Amino acid sequence: MMTLPDTYSHDEKMELERQFDALLRCWKSRKNEQDVALVTEAFLLAANAHKDARRRSGEPYMYHPLAVATIIAGEMGMGRTSIICALLHDVVEDTDYTLDYIREHFGENVAKIVDGVTKLTNEDFNESVKSLQAETFRKIIMSMSYDIRVILVKLADRLHNMRTLSAMPHHKQLKIASETTQIYAPIAYRLGLYKVKIELDDLSLKYINPSVFESVQKQLADIRDKKIKELEAFLSPVKAELERRGIKVRTMAIERNVSSVWERMVKFGMSLEEVYDAYVARIIIDCQDVEDEKVRCWETFAVFTKYYYPDIKKMRDWVSFPKTNGYSSIHAVFMNKNGNWIETQIRTERMDEIAENGFAAYWKYRDQNATEESGLDLWMKFVRNLVQQAEDNHVSAIEFIDSFKLDLFNDEIFVFTPKGDKITLPKGSTVLDFAYNIHTDIGNHCVGANINKKLSPIQTELKMGDQVDVITSEFQEPQEKWFDYLATSSAKSRLKNGIKDFRKTFKDKGKAMLKEYFDNAKVDFSKTNRNALAEKFNLATRNDLYYYVAINKIGQQDVDSCLKKDAASWSEYLVKYLTLGFVRPSMERKNGKNETQTEGNNVSGYVIPTCCNPIPGDDVVAIQLPGQPIQIHHPDCAEAQKLMSRHGESIVKAHLQFGDDFAFLATLKILAVNKMGFGSVLFDIITKQEKLDMQSMEMKIEGGMVVAMVSVYVNNLKTLENLIDKIKKIDLVKKVERVGKKV
Repeated sequence: MMTLPDTYSHDEKMELERQFDALLRCWKSRKNEQDVALVTEAFLLAANAHKDARRRSGEPYMYHPLAVATIIAGEMGMGRTSIICALLHDVVEDTDYTLDYIREHFGENVAKIVDGVTKLTNEDFNESVKSLQAETFRKIIMSMSYDIRVILVKLADRLHNMRTLSAMPHHKQLKIASETTQIYAPIAYRLGLYKVKIELDDLSLKYINPSVFESVQKQLADIRDKKIKELEAFLSPVKAELERRGIKVRTMAIERNVSSVWERMVKFGMSLEEVYDAYVARIIIDCQDVEDEKVRCWETFAVFTKYYYPDIKKMRDWVSFPKTNGYSSIHAVFMNKNGNWIETQIRTERMDEIAENGFAAYWKYRDQNATEESGLDLWMKFVRNLVQQAEDNHVSAIEFIDSFKLDLFNDEIFVFTPKGDKITLPKGSTVLDFAYNIHTDIGNHCVGANINKKLSPIQTELKMGDQVDVITSEFQEPQEKWFDYLATSSAKSRLKNGIKDFRKTFKDKGKAMLKEYFDNAKVDFSKTNRNALAEKFNLATRNDLYYYVAINKIGQQDVDSCLKKDAASWSEYLVKYLTLGFVRPSMERKNGKNETQTEGNNVSGYVIPTCCNPIPGDDVVAIQLPGQPIQIHHPDCAEAQKLMSRHGESIVKAHLQFGDDFAFLATLKILAVNKMGFGSVLFDIITKQEKLDMQSMEMKIEGGMVVAMVSVYVNNLKTLENLIDKIKKIDLVKKVERVGKKV
């Protein structure tokens, strides 16, 4: 039996033993002496393997695997195999121990899970890859599709890394936080690990936008006591009424986490005081019989309506239609006696445990004799199908991750077939998504649908509870523009195959026409020349090329121009920049003063994308992709986070520094009371008092209010802040916000 090596000090050995004892104490799932012995063996192996390694804080690296194992056992409620994998998850990646050694001592399952969470390196590939991060994510997801414990260990690993992220340099913080918010937090949500999800979200916001995190956190603290008292008063009569009826309940006043409150503030353009559901009333029913749960929940809802008016439009019935992660609750919004709307959640003790603990609670309450697959089973089958489609179509890692996020991270809706069968689809799905979900041929020949007996086109977005009857025609064929009508990757994959099969029928005709064009141009009908033409028009295969020729979208003139190298180069140049959506390829420096500074170096080859419109004074991040100019974004811009989650090695901390001869466009949204002369007052402040150039001003009357969208050129953030302060001082103005900064 191994012992702790002497590379640890006496105090460190004592601390390792203390942490291991804490791990055993929080391990609540079933275990016997053999289980404990195997976990102890894994602990000692990991402690020896990592004996010389230290974290950036100076602590022994072994503290990390112990913390991950404690999260697995205590916060996720998992058992022996998962705990062993957590202890060993970095052994193969960081030490000389091999998977074969792990397999020999702990079995095949442990070896597979450890392999699944082991990061890929460039040495794992014969040639360079576009995104090593995306390749690693793909490996994790593929491993997860066959053993869910892979992602649970990875989530626990990521959670502890986020909890200790302060020791990392800033660019690493941005990389890890972006990966977390893009990939790991949504997966935690899908698995019902709500506590893990909200902590990951909050920690990500803390490092991506620390000023916002601190501001919202302080605002929540300022109103906490007042809101909790308001919710307690709101719940009190309902609780008393239910107890008179013999129904035992618990009530809770829940404070939403910082990131979800901020998300609502940005989405609806509200201040925190205007976010009615920053605090939530929750009532939990003691119901021992699962068969009575729905009745008890609706009885509780009925009691609420005895005291308060509900907002029916905002009601969500997750009791009749549980989410695929097992979540069940009635969400309702009631107006209290003070005229304030209160978000209310009604659930049973079983529902609450599943909502809070996700996967572990799901296994606890799972009906082993049930014939119908659970939501989690269906989700895992969906993941396996997605993995299989990716392998069959040889998609890149980045495309795979995009597909995974598209289908599996969105909220879901339930719709019905004409016969009443329930179909689960991601929110935002259309008639065409539904048709392809039923069958590929139905999707390929879909011309529309009757939604709730009403004729609707194929791009119509479906809503919760819709009944959909697809209409097909033998004369309809799949079309490329349909990709714009689809929200699910599975439907896009089926459409892609449908288009490919349809275009094959034009191969002979298009090939003969193209050969004639090449002969006329006196060019060899070689594979190289045909590939060059296909590349010019961004076509994936030569069958696509033949199809475009056959339908006369590519003609003799296109073949001729493709042979002129100068023209081809210019075309490639335009495509490179225009498709990226940049304002301009770069900005020239003048007198050596106007520049972006990155890690102390002056860089002139950069672009400022229009997605978040940063201006000098904003916190920015620079991202250098191979063969492209540096991109300058806000760290919390959605596009920046996507890029950082894929190309973490390309992140450079930067700040914008320009002279007064450079101006940047900023847009303000102003809400004010509608009164004659307001526009002229606003115009006077911008142009005369602040002496700013204005690109545009649009004003729209909405009832007794006016909404003004004003775009002005400013030199820096200070100038913009001064303008906002001036506008806020106008008596008629109720709100001013900058548009485009938060995406």
